[in-house]
Amino acid sequence: MPWRSRCCLMACCGLLVLLAGCAAPLKQYPLQEQFGSTATYSRLFDAPAAKTCEAARRALLSQGYIINRAAADLVEGQKSFQPEPEAHVQMAIRVVCAPESIDGQVSLGFVTALQDSYTIKKSNNSASLGVGAIGSVSLPFSSSNDAMVKVGSQTITSDVFYERFFDLVKRYLLQGDVPDAPS
Repeated sequence: MPWRSRCCLMACCGLLVLLAGCAAPLKQYPLQEQFGSTATYSRLFDAPAAKTCEAARRALLSQGYIINRAAADLVEGQKSFQPEPEAHVQMAIRVVCAPESIDGQVSLGFVTALQDSYTIKKSNNSASLGVGAIGSVSLPFSSSNDAMVKVGSQTITSDVFYERFFDLVKRYLLQGDVPDAPS
C-alpha cells in the first residue's frame, strides 16, 4: 500500500475514533410501565356504556371540570389549578366506556388522568438609544416578558384518586335518572 494511502487511512481512522469519543451517549430511562392485573384505571358498572359515560361527565362537572368532549363512549375534561403565584397545574381526565356484557347492561369504565405543570419564565430586555452626534447611549429602560413554560407531565397513578372518582360515578348511576350520553 503506498505511503499516501496509508496516511489517509490512518487519518480517517483517527477521525472516526475522535468522533466516536465525542458522541454523547443517549440517556437511558428505566422502564416506566409495568403491565399488571391491577384495576387502578378501570371499573365495572351495572349500566350501559352510554349511561356510565354520562355519569362520568356529571361527576367531572360536579368537581369544576370543563368538558372538552362528551360522547356515548368517551368523556374528556380539564381543570386548572394555581398552587403558587408563579406555578400553574392543569389536570386532564379521559374516560372511555365500553360494553362488557352481551346484553350491554354492564360496562367497563377506563379512566386516565394526566397532570401538566407549568411555571413562569421571565426574560429581561434593556434598551439602547443611538444619537447621531453623541453616539450610543444605554438607558435604564427595562421590560420583562413572562411566558408559561411546561416543566412536567405525569399520569396520575394514585389508587385513592381513581377510587374517589369511581365512587362519584357510581353515586350518579345509583340516582337512577341518568340519561344516555349524546351520540
